[in-house]
Amino acid sequence: MSASDPQSLTPRGIVAELDKYIVGQAKAKRAVAIAMRNRYRRERVAEEMRGEIVPKNILMIGPTGVGKTEIARRLATLAGAPFVKVEATKYTEVGYVGRDVESMVRDLVEAAIRMVSEERREEVRAAADLAAVERTIDLLFPETRAPQPASPSNPLAATLGSIFGNTFPPPQASPAPSAQHQPPPNAASIRETARNDVLRGFYDVRLVEIEVEETPNVPMGMMGGDPSMGGDMSEMLGSFLPKRKTRKRVTVADARRLFAAEEETKLIDMDAVKREALRRAGENGIVFIDEIDKVAGREGGRGPDVSREGVQRDILPIVEGSTVQTKHGAVKTDHVLFIAAGAFHVSKPSDLIPELQGRFPIRVELDSLTAADFATILTQPKNALVEQYRQLLAVENVTVRFTPDGIEQIATFAMRVNEQTENIGARRLHTVLERLLEDVSYAAPEEAGDVTVDGAFVRERLGGIVDDADLARYIL
Repeated sequence: MSASDPQSLTPRGIVAELDKYIVGQAKAKRAVAIAMRNRYRRERVAEEMRGEIVPKNILMIGPTGVGKTEIARRLATLAGAPFVKVEATKYTEVGYVGRDVESMVRDLVEAAIRMVSEERREEVRAAADLAAVERTIDLLFPETRAPQPASPSNPLAATLGSIFGNTFPPPQASPAPSAQHQPPPNAASIRETARNDVLRGFYDVRLVEIEVEETPNVPMGMMGGDPSMGGDMSEMLGSFLPKRKTRKRVTVADARRLFAAEEETKLIDMDAVKREALRRAGENGIVFIDEIDKVAGREGGRGPDVSREGVQRDILPIVEGSTVQTKHGAVKTDHVLFIAAGAFHVSKPSDLIPELQGRFPIRVELDSLTAADFATILTQPKNALVEQYRQLLAVENVTVRFTPDGIEQIATFAMRVNEQTENIGARRLHTVLERLLEDVSYAAPEEAGDVTVDGAFVRERLGGIVDDADLARYIL
C-alpha cells in the first residue's frame, strides 16, 4: 500500500497498516482512517461541492505514551502527505515572547517543499548521475573536453559584491575560437574508456581538486524585513549575485557525489516545486497539535490563564480556515487536517473555548496500556523493541534470545512502575529494557556469545529496583 495508489488506502487498509506499528487504539485508528479516506472522496465529488467539504478535525484524548503522535505520524507517511508536529505550549506567551501561531503553517509548507524536492530529485537522479560522470571525466582528462561557450558576465556582481562584502574575480576575456584548445582525434574513445572506469569505481580513491559553488550570503539585518518570513529580499539579492566558487581537494568518489547534487539542482524547476508544495500543503497537509490540554482553561482572569485563552483564539482562525502568507506564497488552511492531542489530566476538553471545541468534531479517547499490551508492543510490531535490541547486539556477535516468560516479566515490571510512579505508557519499556541490558551492552564488544533473557534474568536485574518504589522513581 502506498500514497501513489489511493484506491488501496481504504479505511480497513489504513488500519491494517497502522496495526503493524501501533498496538491497540482501534477507535483512534478508525477515526483517522475515515478522515484520510474522506480526502480521497472529496477529490472525486463535483467541483461546485468540493470546496464546501472541509475535513473533520480530530481531538485525541489519552495519557502520554499510548500512541497519539505515532498514529498521526504513521498516517502522514502512509498517505504521502506533508506533516508537521507542533507543541501548543510554544505559543503560550505569544504577544510577549514566543512564536506566532501562523508559524505552524509555514513549517508545514517547508515540509511540503522538502517532500516535493526529494521527489523531483528522485526523478532527475539518473540524468544528474550521467552528467556528474561527464564532469568527472572532464576533471580527469581535461584535454578531451569539448570547447565551452563563454559564460556571460553579471553586471551587478561588482556593485552588489562590494556592498555586501562578497568579492568575486573579474570576468576573464574569452579566447578567440581559433585559440581554444581542440580535443584530440581519439577523444571519444578515451572518454568511453574513462566512463567505464569511473562507473566501476576505478578512480574512486584518487584525490582531485574541484570548484564548489556557494551561494553568497546577504546579511539579513541590513535589509530589514520580518525574520519569520525567511527574508525574501535576501533570496532575491542572492539570485542576482554570482555563485562564489571555492576550491576543495576531495576524492573522485566525493567529487562525483558533489557534481551529482549540483546537477540535480540545475535540473529541478524550483518555481514548479514551490507551486506543487503550496498546493499539497493546502489540500493534503496534516498538522498535529500536541499538548493542547496545556493551553485549555477559560475565565482565569489573570496570569497564564489569560495567555492560554489568547493562544486558543490565535489558533482558532488557522483551524477555521484562513490564508497564511509564507515566503513561498499564500496558503489557505481550509482543507488542512488538524489533529489535536492531550492527556487532559488536569483540564478537560470542555475547558477549551467553545469556538475551538466546535472545530474538532471528532473526539477519540485512547485507552491506557495494560501489561498484555506491553508484551505485544515488545514482540509484535514491525519495529518491535525486542527485535531492535536483538539486531543492535548482533552487530557485536552477541545473540540475545527473549523467552516468553522473560517478555511477560518485563511487561509486568513496566506496568508496576507506571502504577507506582508516573504513567508514561509504552515509553517505560525503553527505560526498563535499557536498564535490563545495560551490563550486556557494556561488555558486548569483548564478550561475544549467547544471552537468554528469561523470567529469572529479568527478576535478578530489576526485581530489587521495582520492589523499592522510591528507588524505581529515580532509576526506572
